[in-house]
Amino acid sequence: MGASDPIKHVVVLMMENHSFDQLLGCMQQVYAELEGIDEKKLRSNPDYPNANNVVQQAATKLTSISLDPVHEHVNVLRQIADNCSGFVSDFVQCYSQCGETRQQVMSYYQLGSLPVLHQLAQNFTVCDHWFSSLPGPTWPNRFFVHTGTSKGNVKMPSGMYIKNEYFYDQNTIYDELDNKHITWGIYHHGMPHTLLLARLWDRPGQFHRMDNFFKDATRPEEEFPQYVFIEPSSGGTDENDQHPPTDMRKGEYLIAQIYNALRRNEALWNSTLFVLLYDEHGGFYDLIMKWNLRPDTLGARVAAADTFVSLLQRRQVPRPGTPGPFDIDVFASLEPNRRFPRPPTNIKTRSSRSLTFSNRRCPMPRNWRLSATDH
Repeated sequence: MGASDPIKHVVVLMMENHSFDQLLGCMQQVYAELEGIDEKKLRSNPDYPNANNVVQQAATKLTSISLDPVHEHVNVLRQIADNCSGFVSDFVQCYSQCGETRQQVMSYYQLGSLPVLHQLAQNFTVCDHWFSSLPGPTWPNRFFVHTGTSKGNVKMPSGMYIKNEYFYDQNTIYDELDNKHITWGIYHHGMPHTLLLARLWDRPGQFHRMDNFFKDATRPEEEFPQYVFIEPSSGGTDENDQHPPTDMRKGEYLIAQIYNALRRNEALWNSTLFVLLYDEHGGFYDLIMKWNLRPDTLGARVAAADTFVSLLQRRQVPRPGTPGPFDIDVFASLEPNRRFPRPPTNIKTRSSRSLTFSNRRCPMPRNWRLSATDH
């Protein structure tokens, strides 16, 4: 793309651990072509240990769940086996005393019950064929969005010696941005996961506390970084990443804050692509099984498929140009925009399957803003 491309800034917010069906399956009521939840044909999973009983999808009003569904690599493989029929079984085997809580892994939010997320989904672009990069937990999937690889590691760190933590010295998209003299910044709430990437250790000036994002968004558009990655809080009393058992409303508030900060600066809003996605499904049921398109496969479908942007055509459900899903990688989607670099070498192979944002401009933004109660 040349200078006429309206996208000058990309803001990526990656939340935690929810499947597409759970958060946005209800959008089938808005978009008939969306592969979501048909409340007249709800799906089910066999119970455990008595597989003759079933646990059916059901609407929930709970904003948090006390038991975090396990989503390590081995668990996800069990969950998505046999056409996604192992979610309940895996949950019960991990939490033998879970009782009726097992219903929560099959539950979904009805239209309007997540007011911020659903209002955005009804007014912007939703991707229902976007999958996590691998069937596994947070760390490796987040490494994919920054570097296109997890160096073959599929586990979370654990134990006194953090036995599953490795030295992550791979090339990053931030190296590629620097090579093209493209400005970037990572905004966080105190514990940025991206600091695990060894190549970023000598660039502390690129890391900013979240308060600075809201200040920077008030400044002239040309002073705002061209690429921004936002890390929600992943612990403590201010945790807002929506990772169970965190209250969903805290994440809703963060999303509304970011949207409104961009929307208030008209010049910035009119030149920004805002991408909201989730790193992985978190052990919650989804109807679409993994795609076996390459040796390491993709993971489960994620609510990371939620893309909301000021400059994209409104109310659409795009499909990839070739058979297969969109990958979680953002830069493969940005590749046609020559302001931004090609992805690192190890993720170029998936670019042909990614959504591209070329020439998807929508009319002038409406003068509406999101509201959310602080929790």
